[in-house]
Amino acid sequence: MAIAIAVEGNAMTDINSAPGQGRRAFFKELAGAGGALLMAEQAGRLMAQTAPDWKRQIGLETYTVRDLEAKDFEGTLAKVAEIGYKEIEPATSYGRLDPKAFRALMDRLGLTPVSTHVGATDNADLEKQLEGYQTMGIRYTEINGGGRGGAGGGRAAGAAPAAAAAAGQRSPMTEESVKQRAQEINRHGEIAKKFGLKMLIHNHTGEFELLEGGKKTQYDALLAETDPALVAMQLDIGWASVAGQNILEMFKKSPGRFELWHVKDARGIKAMDASMSLAERQRTAYLVPVGQGEIDYKTIFANASLAGMKHFCVEQDNAAAWGDSMAAAQASYQGLTKILS
Repeated sequence: MAIAIAVEGNAMTDINSAPGQGRRAFFKELAGAGGALLMAEQAGRLMAQTAPDWKRQIGLETYTVRDLEAKDFEGTLAKVAEIGYKEIEPATSYGRLDPKAFRALMDRLGLTPVSTHVGATDNADLEKQLEGYQTMGIRYTEINGGGRGGAGGGRAAGAAPAAAAAAGQRSPMTEESVKQRAQEINRHGEIAKKFGLKMLIHNHTGEFELLEGGKKTQYDALLAETDPALVAMQLDIGWASVAGQNILEMFKKSPGRFELWHVKDARGIKAMDASMSLAERQRTAYLVPVGQGEIDYKTIFANASLAGMKHFCVEQDNAAAWGDSMAAAQASYQGLTKILS
């Protein structure tokens, strides 16, 4: 039986008429082409299967619902889980529960406490605290205070001491002082590593003010001086945007460093004057549920792999003042789900 193969348009080639070696070469090429096509199809299916579905791991920073949590810790988290949140970041307390009881509550509610802003304290019980975090399932933390006088965590980075703040002054921030702080964070990271944890550094707007000399910001120095194996940057995208930062440019400049995100939305950013100070910008911004502000989260999430993002949580600092903090949390969940769909 003759076998004919179509090539280039309607031309037909009778393979039986080709010499034996030619036929073998032809079928080898055909098999190779088919194999390559099959591999490409399989690779495409594999990528589709392994691409993160961020909708399945939306987290909530519990600072958003702190007013409710203070009255009913377990009931508030149950409502958070009912909305659809899968991860949380404790911000104020663990409901006076010990690590095992806290983990049991999380398991019962189907929540994962990936990171914490309650933070450990650098004292004689530090390792016991970190062991407790390991039991809870926490993977990222801050450590407050330092045996060598350095600051440990990152949420209050750049804040002036109380006395200076009361006097309306800010402590001078130099590159050397930030380097010393970074060394302390790395030291804490070495301790945390023994328990499977990494340090996190969180930002507001002040970290983007130029240091003495005017060549780089505190955030630049922290990125340069902290060890990526020990320290994760938790980028508060809302405050960074309010500070005038280009989020995608940050990802391009320091790819892979932003393992954690705070997903926060705001209005008023586009109308901000370039001459405004960072403090003025932060006071001017009006925080709203995710999807109701001016931050382009669809594009930002499209660049999550460039950022190195692994976990993220919604936060609306003013949710209670906004009207109803749980309703705000639900609105953010719905808004972000729509953005990610």
